[in-house]
Amino acid sequence: MSALVSLRSGRRLMLLAAVCFVANVLLIRALGRVGADVWMITALRFAAGLALCVGFYRPSLDVRALFTRRRLILRGVVGGITTYAFYLTVVHLGAGRAVFLNNIYVILSALLAVWLLGEPFRRPLMFGAVGALTGLGLLTGAFAGSINIGFYDVVALVGALGGAWVVVTIRQLHHDGVSTSTIFASQCVYGLLLCAPFVLARPTLPGLAACAGLLAAGVCAGAGQLAMTSAYRHLAVAEGALLQTLVPLGIAAGGVVFFNEVFGWTDLSGGLLIVAGSVLPMIMTARRAAA
Repeated sequence: MSALVSLRSGRRLMLLAAVCFVANVLLIRALGRVGADVWMITALRFAAGLALCVGFYRPSLDVRALFTRRRLILRGVVGGITTYAFYLTVVHLGAGRAVFLNNIYVILSALLAVWLLGEPFRRPLMFGAVGALTGLGLLTGAFAGSINIGFYDVVALVGALGGAWVVVTIRQLHHDGVSTSTIFASQCVYGLLLCAPFVLARPTLPGLAACAGLLAAGVCAGAGQLAMTSAYRHLAVAEGALLQTLVPLGIAAGGVVFFNEVFGWTDLSGGLLIVAGSVLPMIMTARRAAA
């Protein structure tokens, strides 16, 4: 596969992942208060993802490696913790601030990739990341109120660092020849083990319709994770992470379309910065690959 074809394939997969993640959040939001706590929502997400791996990717799923490869185990444990940390900070900080702080992983992952993988963090990607994060701050109103740093802000930043490490580890595992389904299944298995004690301690399920909706949201998240994991086989960390900043923009647009929210000038400015920060480096990278 030529560099340009591989690059295009990775971008299509990453954009598909973004669409799936947006659908996941909008479905959860449409359900409203369904009587499920953060542990239950997280567990259902992991269960749906594991079902996708077993049901559709069983031939490429290396079950033994899930329990014997140290890096794969760490990817699963850290990925499970960061997923829970994201939902937790959304509850305690509000969606805007939590999304902004967690998405600092875009820059952290690029820097980690320079150190651990030797990947370049070229100026177009660097400026794009700064522009996209600035737009994200405007779009989410992350610091519209008080800017006192509290415990859950620290949790969000630690989660961002964990997310950055996970992305770099995915690239390393691909280089080691581990399949996409095995890499994602590690997060599902260890995420479920993390959630199990807390779910079993309070085994209160929401209604049948709510469970079905949460499982559908989990399938969207699982499909997104599979697409994202596969995309990192082709994309450098910096570009792949940068494309994921389109997710909050998609969620905001979904709020306008499905929940009658108002998109103000600040939101529009933030959205334009996110698009510019994500798309312009893509164009420049494609020209370099084609040259």
